[in-house]
Amino acid sequence: MLSPERLALPDYEYLAQRHVLTYMEDAVCQLLENREDISQYGIARFFTEYFNSVCQGTHILFREFSFVQATPHNRVSFLRAFWRCFRTVGKNGDLLTMKEYHCLLQLLCPDFPLELTQKAARIVLMDDAMDCLMSFSDFLFAFQIQFYYSEFLDSVAAIYEDLLSGKNPNTVIVPTSSSGQHRQRPALGEAGMLEGVEASLFYQCLENLCDRHKYSCPPPALVKEALSNVQRLTFYGFLMALSKHHGINQAPGALPDKGDLMHDPAMDEELERLLAQVPGLVNSITASPEASCLPSRTPPRVGSPWRPLHHSRKVDGESDGSTEETDESET
Repeated sequence: MLSPERLALPDYEYLAQRHVLTYMEDAVCQLLENREDISQYGIARFFTEYFNSVCQGTHILFREFSFVQATPHNRVSFLRAFWRCFRTVGKNGDLLTMKEYHCLLQLLCPDFPLELTQKAARIVLMDDAMDCLMSFSDFLFAFQIQFYYSEFLDSVAAIYEDLLSGKNPNTVIVPTSSSGQHRQRPALGEAGMLEGVEASLFYQCLENLCDRHKYSCPPPALVKEALSNVQRLTFYGFLMALSKHHGINQAPGALPDKGDLMHDPAMDEELERLLAQVPGLVNSITASPEASCLPSRTPPRVGSPWRPLHHSRKVDGESDGSTEETDESET
């Protein structure tokens, strides 16, 4: 049965909204790159498995950043993959630095830009040094805001700068560059940054921005709720408020509630099934408490079977390094 949303939209609008052309182009590129392997199975089976991978969210694993950030569904899939693969960090109570979180991101996306990781860390750390430790949950929700709403936040930064300088925010040109080339944000050390701007005026500008912005935006009603108890705010105070707001965290549909962040029964069941297929591995894991981190490295192997073989070898080579980063625990 077709959804009401599907029935209400013309075919071309629905396909554009779901970025079907993006996936078709990517599927054809993979088909051409791997045509010798695919010829053994057939083109029909390839397209079936490719779009099954898209639906399951595994299609973004080990892909280039330009593809990972290409659609809202890809961003949600990447956020969910990062959470599921490395939730052991939070489960063990480990605290990591920004560079260590960036290494984890690069395990899933080798060319993931450092700038995005730095901006996500700045939401958590505010005016603390960038080498300070962060909990998994704090970083994850800040990273979700920064990554999923990246273009929107670049536009917000422009509006904030204009409000600080007394300019009319309505004259701001909305940035349209890709996530890899972001507008420079206000420096935390600026005097104006410490004083902030009037919250009500800032929200009015954001409301107008959401109406005309072509990228994903947080629900305006939830943004208004997040700012309802403040008179003035700074730019990073605004980002912190977004990352701490339950409704805004749930809006993309990528992550569970904070209370359920360390629980993923479906993944645990799948990992147990995979581990049971490896002779002698289950007994060694049961006998060694340190091995409790190993399952978190299994999910990235469940990728599209049509990716070039060097991706599989890459995961094997990088898994050992990430184990050391998540073995230490806090309280």
